[in-house]
Amino acid sequence: MKLDKLMAAIVTGGASGLGEATARMLAAQGVKVAIFDMNAERGEAVAREIGGLFCQVDVTDEASIDVGLVKARERNGVERILVNCAGIAPGRRTVTKKRETGELIPHDLASFRKTVEINLIGTYAMISKSAAAMAALEPVTPDGGRGVIVNTSSVAAQDGQIGQAAYSASKGGVLALTLPVARDLSGFGIRVMTIMPGLFQTPLFEGIAEDYRKALEANVPFPSRLGRPEEYAQLVKSIIESDMLNGEGIRLDGALRMQPK
Repeated sequence: MKLDKLMAAIVTGGASGLGEATARMLAAQGVKVAIFDMNAERGEAVAREIGGLFCQVDVTDEASIDVGLVKARERNGVERILVNCAGIAPGRRTVTKKRETGELIPHDLASFRKTVEINLIGTYAMISKSAAAMAALEPVTPDGGRGVIVNTSSVAAQDGQIGQAAYSASKGGVLALTLPVARDLSGFGIRVMTIMPGLFQTPLFEGIAEDYRKALEANVPFPSRLGRPEEYAQLVKSIIESDMLNGEGIRLDGALRMQPK
């Protein structure tokens, strides 16, 4: 599917990190971009810079999603591109031992549930609602393609580390739904792909000590550095433009395989 100025896109988590880089890439290609994010200040700033639209959307709130979709479609038309980048990455072990008392504390279900609700259920909610509108559009490719959905999983879906039970479960779910959803939507000409980023230079790594950053980079076989958000965005572009890419997860990690911790 070719990118052009008549096309609309929605990027969740588009106010920063991988989502921001993707929103900027799409806008640079002439696509009409709507950013869905909770960070209004940053989201509005990015939207102004790229000539896009900001919608303050909580992907765990169905009503919030619906309001955002109405706003985005009124301005840009129905999206043919959806990129799901909204997510959180908490860290907590299944059982934690208090140093002071030796008390054994189980992982709290509230934080586990929140992680799954944002990363997995929020992603699926956006997929289903976006796909329902995409399916009614006219095809734009010789094969009858109508749209493309790109999700963000993580290498933690396959080699999660200590303390990543909630995160890995949520991202593993995103990876697992890729093929069945692609099959669900195949009759409508909507492709579904998932990217599994490794270690990327996102707000998660801002402010970390230089020696710790270098230690992380040393674990990446080649290139031995943190990934750049623009490299994620470039893969999104390639997925959109390569019509045979469908129903698969792609690791974007410099051949990294995460150690237990």
